[in-house]
Amino acid sequence: MSSIQVDVVSAKESIFSGPAKFVALPGEAGELGILPGHIPLITRIKPGAVRIEKTDGSEEFVFVAGGILEVQPHHITVLSDTAIRGHDLDEAKANDARRSAEEAIKNAKSDIDLAKATSELAVMAAQIAALRKYRQKK
Repeated sequence: MSSIQVDVVSAKESIFSGPAKFVALPGEAGELGILPGHIPLITRIKPGAVRIEKTDGSEEFVFVAGGILEVQPHHITVLSDTAIRGHDLDEAKANDARRSAEEAIKNAKSDIDLAKATSELAVMAAQIAALRKYRQKK
């Protein structure tokens, strides 16, 4: 069976490292699916779930708040400021952060404040969606 090495790294730590049969993640222009032997690629990714199908058939989910994807024929690297393992996602905390971002949008005093709050809202919405997707797969 053919496999590809996958490394998902946040600013703080390595989140996942191991062989996989397939990886799916949110590219800027849509969902990307990567198999072993994929052509080299570097692209930005959007906030969302990285789904890693491991060589034993199990799956690993990681939420990323956007970042960079580098693909080589035998290695995938996902770099993100924020990456959280699926089982570590906290829906109540994400919903609180989403509500805070919505409130910040209402109270924005400048275009910069509005842009920051809108970005945070998009990340929290993606995190909640990733959590729901993770729970459906369990």
